[in-house]
Amino acid sequence: MGCVLEVDVDGEGVFFVDKDVLAPFSGKIKNLVDERPASTRRPHRRVVALHSFPGGAEAFELVARFCYTGGSGLAVTTANACALRCAAQFMDMADTPASSTKPSLVKMTEKVLEEMPHWPWQSVVDAVKECQRLFPLSESSGVFDRVVGALLSQMAVTGDATPTSSSPESSAFRFSCDTKCSSLSMRRTWWFEDLVVLSPGMVERVAKALLARGADHGIVARFIFYYLKCRIAGANADDKKLMLEAAIAVIADLDGASVSCKGLFGILRIASPLKLAGACQDTLVDMIGRKLDHATLDNLLVPAPSGTSSLYDVSLVLRFLEAFMRHSGGARYEPPRLKKVGALMDMYLAEVAPDSSLQPARFVELATALPAAARDCHDALYRAIDVYFQVHGRLTDDEKMKICKGINYEKLSPECCKHLATNAGFPTRAAVQALASQHTVLKGIIRHSGPLKPAPSSPQPPATGKYHRPDSYSDVGVDGDDNNGQVVLYASRLDLSLENQNLKSLLDGMHWRVMELEKVCSRMKAEMTKMKAPRRRGAAARSLPRMCS
Repeated sequence: MGCVLEVDVDGEGVFFVDKDVLAPFSGKIKNLVDERPASTRRPHRRVVALHSFPGGAEAFELVARFCYTGGSGLAVTTANACALRCAAQFMDMADTPASSTKPSLVKMTEKVLEEMPHWPWQSVVDAVKECQRLFPLSESSGVFDRVVGALLSQMAVTGDATPTSSSPESSAFRFSCDTKCSSLSMRRTWWFEDLVVLSPGMVERVAKALLARGADHGIVARFIFYYLKCRIAGANADDKKLMLEAAIAVIADLDGASVSCKGLFGILRIASPLKLAGACQDTLVDMIGRKLDHATLDNLLVPAPSGTSSLYDVSLVLRFLEAFMRHSGGARYEPPRLKKVGALMDMYLAEVAPDSSLQPARFVELATALPAAARDCHDALYRAIDVYFQVHGRLTDDEKMKICKGINYEKLSPECCKHLATNAGFPTRAAVQALASQHTVLKGIIRHSGPLKPAPSSPQPPATGKYHRPDSYSDVGVDGDDNNGQVVLYASRLDLSLENQNLKSLLDGMHWRVMELEKVCSRMKAEMTKMKAPRRRGAAARSLPRMCS
């Protein structure tokens, strides 16, 4: 016997092998011995430590047996093929040319791995778990790629041919859909339960590899959510972070139709207290922003982070809006989506307006985050601002006017406009602007109504379109497209037509509005007179411009 090597494998076992037997097959053994300084070499025994050996002491024993028997004493099976292939890579057991008669452990293992698509399903699952333990060698040696190919080919098996010991009906999970859909789903998702035991990192690698090979995005998405459902409960904070970050990394590679907005918000609620990595949080916010038109009010009511006085996380919603506008190109070509988000934001504003801790600057950002095309009617926005002013009674007129910039007065209904004109909580300037805008709208209606028709010779029925002045504002909808919405609104309210009687009703309504404007102006004069106390009341009144004459 030549030089004896004392090989310590991960502290699991010590093997005494002949260096001259292993060195011809293993470049690692040859190099470890040759690189040792001559002064540290013993004449007959040398110590070699192998750390992180794939498969541990058991796999090293099989490798040594291969070397001693020239391959004839080693049986490569489905149970050890993955570990032996990685061990060959670790030991630098180079493949031999096809013309060589020298035995090759690489060739022996590759021959077995090539048949993996035809292995029993449980053997493939065991190979996936083995790859998890052998990573990263399983990836660099090509074993992982073969395992993913085998998974994909066997996942395609459906119905009675499903290669699993348990039927879909006996599985521990169910999907909430109709019977027909459930039956189809079970035939395509029977494998979920077998892979749910994998680590988060391995789930991410397997899912991404499946997608790269053309797996159905919807099925992969359902697997990710099923994995979270099964593993999140009972996990500690660190494990939850790893699971969520892996899930987000996979979902980011899926097409948008594969993942529901509800599912993304479910991930967000779990992730909120965990402080995920910044890039991961940005990815999640970006994905939710793309689907903001599918969100509900409950989805947006995310509690504010601990340590803040606000009730809800308004900054997060603003980030959603930024992402939505960024990916929709301002929604210039998708007005239905933009209007859905506009309606959603009106509801959100109404919900957060009573929060006494919500700063005016934040409220302004919410009110002005969307372009004008997002709202056909600004009544809901006005109501939310009205509530905010009532809760925040110490706001100055300048602060209130900044908030009122979000209102397009021409898109207010007559009821809301009347309410605003008599609302002491709003600045006087806002009331004047509202009534002036309404006056402009009415003048535009008359201009577009065309010339008056002469009264017909036959008697006309009495007019029934008398203008009605409600006591309080109410919900108002606008029909028609963006260009003529306001005309249709007022025409429907005033029952405008080209007949003389209906036009008279319209003029009566205009007369009433002018009277309302004069009342507001009178109040403004009185207030400004009080502000100029040092001057004589008569002089102060005469110094005012005749705004309402």
